[in-house]
Amino acid sequence: MEASELLNYKNWVVVGDVLNESKYAFRILSSLRDSNFNVEGVNPRDTTGKVYKTLEEVKYKIDVIDLCINPIQGLKIIESAANLNIDKVLIQPGAESEEILSLCRNKGIIAIEGCALVELSRL
Repeated sequence: MEASELLNYKNWVVVGDVLNESKYAFRILSSLRDSNFNVEGVNPRDTTGKVYKTLEEVKYKIDVIDLCINPIQGLKIIESAANLNIDKVLIQPGAESEEILSLCRNKGIIAIEGCALVELSRL
C-alpha cells in the first residue's frame, strides 16, 4: 500500500501535539479537516481537555492513525491501535523507529512512512 491510498479512508486520528499551531500535528489535523475528512486529535499528554488522550476515547471506528509523536509514546499508541483492530498507520518523519515498524509487523498493522501534508497536496 502507498501513502496516497490511505486518503481513500475517511476516519482518521492525528496523534501528537495537535493544539500547538507551530507543530506538524496541528497542520495535519487542520488540513485533513479542510479536506473533509472525519478526523480528531489525540495527545496523551494533553492537560486542556480539548482533545482526546487515548484512541479508546474516539467515538467512531478509526481507519487510519497519523502518528506525529515521539517514537517512545508511539509504541503505546500502536499497542492501543492493535487492541482496537486499527490496521493502518501513517508514520510522519521523526515519529518512526525500528521498534514501531517491528511492532506494526507483529500486530498486522500496515505501517507507511510518509507525510500526510504531501499526500493531501496532491488531491
